[in-house]
Amino acid sequence: MGYLIIVALIQAFSFSLIGEYLAGHVDSYFAVLARVLLAGLVFLPLTRWRQVEPRFMRSMLLIGALQYGITYVCLYLSFRVLTVPEVLLFTILTPLHVTLIEDALNRRFNAWALVAALVAVAGAAVIRFDSISGEFFIGFLLLQLANFTYAAGQVLYRHLVARHPSDLPHYARFGYFYLGALLVVLPAFLLFGNTQHLPSTDVQWLVLLFLGLCPTALGLYWWNKGACLVSGGTLAVMNNLHVPVGLLLNLLIWNQHEPLGRLFIGGGIILASVWLSRLGGRAQAPLAGKA
Repeated sequence: MGYLIIVALIQAFSFSLIGEYLAGHVDSYFAVLARVLLAGLVFLPLTRWRQVEPRFMRSMLLIGALQYGITYVCLYLSFRVLTVPEVLLFTILTPLHVTLIEDALNRRFNAWALVAALVAVAGAAVIRFDSISGEFFIGFLLLQLANFTYAAGQVLYRHLVARHPSDLPHYARFGYFYLGALLVVLPAFLLFGNTQHLPSTDVQWLVLLFLGLCPTALGLYWWNKGACLVSGGTLAVMNNLHVPVGLLLNLLIWNQHEPLGRLFIGGGIILASVWLSRLGGRAQAPLAGKA
């Protein structure tokens, strides 16, 4: 639990740093690439290359591509059309994606999760009801893709570690995660990156350094390690801890003029969608136990 709490607090602060100092100023693809390169410099020297099963290696490459590569490309792109509070609120739906993926792996159909998804879309519409646009919904959909791949990485990592126990410490097998992320991020930068928008100030470089070493290197490692030590329900709750903390920080320091009424009403509706999803999960639990 301690790992998850620390990472959630780091994530809460990181959203505002991205939104205020990088989004719209530094090329999104470069920012994501810089973060994974810094994290790789931390973990690759610690990685064991000969004592790890090839199947585990391949699975970690996939998890890194999902949980960091696709997730963070989509996250940074969403900042182009969404405010920091909106990005934070829309990440509330990560537990819903965790539920959907777990149900799929266990070959269950959860109608509650589909209802919850519709309610969440309604909450997003409330937040921007006076200026809903195609760009807004693109941003919302980008974040849902990011939520899905981030959730998939967590769920797959839990299952992978359970299937492939090892005497090696977690960090000795975690470097493959960043190689998998690089397989997505590097081609994305080479194809779509804009070298005219590289960091131009000391503050931007310092923010990238912090994001690469703290939330990307230590954060993702601690989060995945912590995910293996708690129940699925606890993991779902911890996925949302960064939201209230991040909102409080952003609204107090950077976004004091944000329309709070719609933000909190829409946020409440989105939060209700997560509650619906968990309610459906509890309702299905006895049936699952009989199978």
